[in-house]
Amino acid sequence: MKTSDSTYDFSKTSLGMEAELNRLKAQALMGWEKECRYLQWYGLSDGMNVLEAGCGPGYVTEQLIKNFPNSEITALDFDSALLQKAEENHNSSKVKYIQASIYDTKLPDDHYDFVIARLLFLHLYDPLKAALEIFRVLKPGGKVAIIDIDDGIFGVVEPTIESFRSVLDKLIAMQRNAGGNREIGRSLPRLLKQAGFSTIDMEAVSVHSDLVGLEGFQEQLNPNRFEQFYRLGILSDQDFQNIVKAHDNLLHNPDSYAMMIFHIVCGTKSFQ
Repeated sequence: MKTSDSTYDFSKTSLGMEAELNRLKAQALMGWEKECRYLQWYGLSDGMNVLEAGCGPGYVTEQLIKNFPNSEITALDFDSALLQKAEENHNSSKVKYIQASIYDTKLPDDHYDFVIARLLFLHLYDPLKAALEIFRVLKPGGKVAIIDIDDGIFGVVEPTIESFRSVLDKLIAMQRNAGGNREIGRSLPRLLKQAGFSTIDMEAVSVHSDLVGLEGFQEQLNPNRFEQFYRLGILSDQDFQNIVKAHDNLLHNPDSYAMMIFHIVCGTKSFQ
């Protein structure tokens, strides 16, 4: 029996909780400016009733408050510790914090204008069930935007590190064995269609270190994140050394840069 909503467990992070919070913050902010433009292009506007599914410690929630100050925001997460961090950091009368499963939110039918799920679906055991629940809570004409990854087309890290692709493939396999999917990006349009959404669209969001800085990429490739997988034998000694080398390049090599590709898929709940 699953004791968690997803494969992500904040309490078991190998970085330690404070370092993991720093990583999550850097990850949330590295592409936000561009992601926000896409969300607005897809129809998100100030004054809407918004659900943020999988809000974590609230770093995207904070940006939603700043960019859409007249919106009512419901920030939902299964993890009580992360939700507490979010509420402590971003206590606002415009935000309601809800601890609930994305599979069964207990939220009312036909209630939200817009739902945002950022880096949630790669961790889910049953993404279709989550998409169906999002469909239920959206108003007719409401939209969902899922922002997620696909490690099959991760991006680039330069200088090129030998066998770095094999590291990603092992992480993909590890996530699959745990019940998640680090290649979820390519499946999202079909997933939304299966859940009943229409007018489905997809865009790639490219985040480049020359444009947004190196911090987010340094946090993503922090060797401490991968040390437990090395100890468990999931990553070989060479794999781990490749990660260390890539991270060291980002810290000290002036010729180093990185690009990461996120995927944003939007669907509409049609009027019946």
